[in-house]
Amino acid sequence: MGIKRKDIKIQASGGGDFACYVVTPDATGKVPAMVLASAIHGVDADVRAIADEFAAHGFIAAAPDLFWRSVPGPLARGDERTAPRGQPRPEKIKAGEADMADTLAMLKKSEPQFNGRAATIGFCYGGPYAILGPKRLGYAAGVSCHGTNLLDYINDLDGTTQPICIIWGDKDTAAPPPVLEAYRTVPARHKNVEVHIFPDVLHGYMMPGNEQAYSAETRKFSMEKALGIMNGLKN
Repeated sequence: MGIKRKDIKIQASGGGDFACYVVTPDATGKVPAMVLASAIHGVDADVRAIADEFAAHGFIAAAPDLFWRSVPGPLARGDERTAPRGQPRPEKIKAGEADMADTLAMLKKSEPQFNGRAATIGFCYGGPYAILGPKRLGYAAGVSCHGTNLLDYINDLDGTTQPICIIWGDKDTAAPPPVLEAYRTVPARHKNVEVHIFPDVLHGYMMPGNEQAYSAETRKFSMEKALGIMNGLKN
């Protein structure tokens, strides 16, 4: 039968609704879910393809539009609206926490295959949710791929016990050396956290649509890490 794709609307707890791409696997029994926190470009073809890949491996995947309050929908690279849609960043990230929590609530209510345990994977702008999701939004794990401004959230790792995996390239202009150095020391203090930094890999390595930065090898590693975490969330 293959995976099943649908575009739905989620009722926001603070009023209004937002779009979410949901993919369910061709599987029997209950399975974990992966919630994708997109880059500033939104739920575009690259994000949908990653969601499809998780479903092909037997997991539910959901990709909410975290930018519905400003400029909804996917935007092409170079679109002049990408810069303002996520600003002011701290306020937008905080507002998105409610959307991530509402997406998790939707899965529990509406997806009978869901076993109640979800991880989140964040890309670029969505990277902080890999920390915030386990910290206080009810997520069982988090993965960040070329996340931005993560130094603002390093202290939120305190008190977490869930698996968290953070991955960058050392040529990531959105994660300068002081950020990488700060995170290199994290696993010694937090045994639940992995940090991987790849040489000569650029910002945006997960996205084939970003031809200059795309790294098939690093993307493969990141997906294997994420799938390993998902397998650990099976009942």
